[in-house]
Amino acid sequence: MAYKENYPSALLTEAVEAISSLPGVGRRSALRLALHLLKQPSENVHHFTAAINDLRDNVRYCKCCQMISDQDYCSICQDPKRNHAQICVVESVRDVMSIEATGQYHGVYHVLGGIISPIAGVGPSDLHIRELAGRVKAFPDASEAEVILALSGDVEGETTAFYIYRQIEESGIRITSLARGLGFGDDLEYADSLTLGRSILNRQTFKP
Repeated sequence: MAYKENYPSALLTEAVEAISSLPGVGRRSALRLALHLLKQPSENVHHFTAAINDLRDNVRYCKCCQMISDQDYCSICQDPKRNHAQICVVESVRDVMSIEATGQYHGVYHVLGGIISPIAGVGPSDLHIRELAGRVKAFPDASEAEVILALSGDVEGETTAFYIYRQIEESGIRITSLARGLGFGDDLEYADSLTLGRSILNRQTFKP
């Protein structure tokens, strides 16, 4: 039988349950964090909880690329200096942040919100692929545009890239993928900035 801690307060128990629901946080770590919060001035804790509430209630997803934003359209999509004819397709918001950290990319993005994974029950309709196809169709001259498939190099990432390719290949748009400075199975989130930056600069035509 698993050991279950007995806490001296029902409120502490509730706080530990809430904190331990976060990914990667066990009950012991949650207890340590809860006790730490108890030692802080009340205004600090109230500011912390208010920031979390604002994050959940007020952060939006860009109506164009699905990046998180404080407004209807993110700062990247609103930036006139970016190359709006170049769309980098990524799995998650964290991938956008990783690529931006390289300083090597100056186009815009499209966040899928995941990758196709039958095992996890995620299909094409669960992702923002239809919106991407709509953006591609809206290009006045597809021959001058480019879609970069910057997805993880595992089976699910390759499957998703192939599916997207089939959806937009007839548009005549240039479709590329990251150079394989990234190893098979690598996640963009964990790639160092130098390797990821070189993979963007040395991208190649996507071949299904």
